Amino acid sequence: MVGASRSSGYIGTMTRYVQASDLDLPARDGTIKLHGPEAFAGMRRAGRLAAEALDAVAALAVPGATTESLDTVIRETMLKGGGVPATLGYRGYTHSSCISINHVVCHGIPSDRTLKDGDIVNIDATAILDGWHGDSSRMYLVGDVSVKARRLVDTTWEAMMLGIEAAKPGARMGDVAHAIQSHAESRRYSVVRDFCGHGLGRLFHDAPEVVHAGRPGTGPELRPGMFFTIEPMVNIGKPDVKVLDDGWTAVTRDRQLSAQFEHSIGITEDGCEIFTLSPAGLDRPYAPTA
Repeated sequence: MVGASRSSGYIGTMTRYVQASDLDLPARDGTIKLHGPEAFAGMRRAGRLAAEALDAVAALAVPGATTESLDTVIRETMLKGGGVPATLGYRGYTHSSCISINHVVCHGIPSDRTLKDGDIVNIDATAILDGWHGDSSRMYLVGDVSVKARRLVDTTWEAMMLGIEAAKPGARMGDVAHAIQSHAESRRYSVVRDFCGHGLGRLFHDAPEVVHAGRPGTGPELRPGMFFTIEPMVNIGKPDVKVLDDGWTAVTRDRQLSAQFEHSIGITEDGCEIFTLSPAGLDRPYAPTA
């Protein structure tokens, strides 16, 4: 689940780092936590469970399926794996995932709505396992999807992976943002600014904010032990969004299609580790366009 932001980049960022092992109870206090080997092991387990939940719905996102039925499978998979859905009860939210269709940017609420042929769907799931949070989302193509929509989805996945490639010790958060933004805009798409990625670990949402559009060389320095999500939202039209009256669902103002992918990662000594890779190889559960 994405964190809220109104920032288009990193300007004058003040950053404090703390060793997570020195904290009895972590708090969202603006500090960036640096984690050790045991925390990496915990995040691998939580990330795998989130990925398994997304794997479980890959073959079920078909015309006629309700978003509520997919949410039920997400919840049952997490519970069977010994975890719980982080979104269930979070700030009054009553579902185990967010399911966003077509022009819904993020935080779509599962319901009795049925998927239709040609829909593109983002499913965002976060598992809590042994106190650690694994947060991930993927796009699913329902039936016969247009080339226009497939290209948007492909570009969004590529942008996320380029952002992950830029995430390494000594880089800046702005380098990650710039990699994402430049790729999306090179394809004439726009990057949403109103929502961002976030730090995580024993907390669901923590510092730092991870914006997906910005200038290289700006923002917090990436250091080994940092955990955070990279989760760009890319629109065919303009980047502007609005939140509906339910207080959760965010949609594109121009009603154009939007896509999103998300991984949870940890910065290592020489790069980064993705915690939420699909055990079944379904990170892109469809055939990409040429």
